[in-house]
Amino acid sequence: MTLALAAYLAGVLTILSPCIVPVLPFVLAQGGRPFRAGTLPFLVGLGAAFVAAAGLAAVGGAAVARFGTAGRVLAFGLLALFAISLLSRRAAAWLHRPLVRLGEVLSRRAAVPDGALGSIGLGAATGLLWTPCAGPILGLVLTGAALNGPGWQTTALLAAYASGAATTLAVAARLGTALAARFRPHLGLGEGLRRIAGAALLAGLGAIALGVDAEWLARYPGAGTVAAEDALLAALRIEPARADPAEGPTRRAWPVEGRLPSLSDATDWLNGAPQTVEGLRGRVVLVHVWTSSCINCIRTLPYLRDWAERYRAQGLAVIGVHAPEFAFEHDVGTVAAAIRRFALPYPVAVDNGFRIWRGLRNAYWPALYVVDADGRIRHHQYGEGGYDRSEAAIRDLLAEAAGRRAADEPVTRPRAAGIEAAPDLAHLGSAETYLGSDKTENFASPEGISSGPRTYTAGRPGLNAWSLFGTWAVEPEYTRLAAPDGSVTYRFRARDLHLVAGPGPDGRPVGFEVTLDGAPPGADHGVDAGPDGAGTVSTTRLYQLVRQSGPVRERSFAIRFHRPGVRVYAFTFG
Repeated sequence: MTLALAAYLAGVLTILSPCIVPVLPFVLAQGGRPFRAGTLPFLVGLGAAFVAAAGLAAVGGAAVARFGTAGRVLAFGLLALFAISLLSRRAAAWLHRPLVRLGEVLSRRAAVPDGALGSIGLGAATGLLWTPCAGPILGLVLTGAALNGPGWQTTALLAAYASGAATTLAVAARLGTALAARFRPHLGLGEGLRRIAGAALLAGLGAIALGVDAEWLARYPGAGTVAAEDALLAALRIEPARADPAEGPTRRAWPVEGRLPSLSDATDWLNGAPQTVEGLRGRVVLVHVWTSSCINCIRTLPYLRDWAERYRAQGLAVIGVHAPEFAFEHDVGTVAAAIRRFALPYPVAVDNGFRIWRGLRNAYWPALYVVDADGRIRHHQYGEGGYDRSEAAIRDLLAEAAGRRAADEPVTRPRAAGIEAAPDLAHLGSAETYLGSDKTENFASPEGISSGPRTYTAGRPGLNAWSLFGTWAVEPEYTRLAAPDGSVTYRFRARDLHLVAGPGPDGRPVGFEVTLDGAPPGADHGVDAGPDGAGTVSTTRLYQLVRQSGPVRERSFAIRFHRPGVRVYAFTFG
């Protein structure tokens, strides 16, 4: 119930974000119609289409891309007809003529039914074009649905989010109607307002079709909306996924939050013998939920290694639970390679079925759970950060198990270098961006994303937008280079830039060259690229390609691949 309220309020907050701008002309165009027969059914259709599209996104799969393409084509067609009918009464009459024969149910003023049915259709078409500001709250809904399976709870939360957005859009439509009613009798703008509305609709459709809206939104992201949603989550005590590092006062009271679930559902165990809840009884256990290509997870590993070594003699057992985000992370060999690369000294459960994940009621990468000697969860930390509190919990529960008072010792900070170094949050202005069709946004190539191999041009990406050059195939989870010599461009602001990438099915390494603002990176190269920008994608993993050595500023990043087959999954920053 609390999350449903938060989802509704988050929907209300979308009016503060630039992402609502492409929708407003379609809403305001309903201003001259009765609320019950026009605006209300329009908003019902918009909300229903959003719930259906977001529900498919939660389930995932190639059907989303097919549905999205067909839905957008139908939406563009219907809304274009409606806009033309507003621009020209002659066109409206011509478009309307065959519909008149169906009866008075059909409109005599536009190319769509004048009653509730037509308004619902227009609202559904608008909803298919609406790219919602999927902030922390909607992210929780979609993540939970993707990992725990769809259900009525997911549908209800999506409906609550859509209802909140519809509430503010209804207010906007009401205000627009009041203004139009006030000025129309005095200025004789009836026909003019009608044509202006039609022109605005066509302009909005053109901007969306050409991707101009995405580039504009990339330049003016909805930071205020995200901040408001974060504040709402904090007020309602709901944890966001992959939280930013945050430290606070040490907590000395550790309430019981649940019990450590069975570990027998792991699909495999690596780096040590299989562990059981019964076998761990009497020891304090630290459970680390992670996935190998997650930069937030990687940056927590220095603390895990340090605690595992320092507190082993006092009775601490550390266990990793690897729950995959991408399909390639289901491969046990990929997980084993990551364990070796990061020198993890503790056993790792491979949780490809997400059974331990669900037993923990988890929804985040990374997540820490501190379990006492009786198998009870006494502390958790979602996302990076909270290291002081987590170490205090470990110390206190070890002392509790030994029947002694915990010593007041200063917390330690392990050394972290290279890809494991803490992020530069003060200058972080870019966020994780997926490159597969299921989740991507802010694509700036003028051709737009389509399924199957296609030749793209780079365009001019704005801040936090990306583009392709060469022949690429955009798949649901990744984008694949389909011909030699292709590149990916991203405009970013952050100290570090990472790319999750891998070779093709043949496994042959693929060479690449990185540039910053059109030149080799020099001192700003990452650990996986040289000063000349050269590097090799040899396995599927996260690659650090940029670490700005001087003042952090906005840069244009490009990576060019020599051979086809390479797959790129996501950009992350730090």
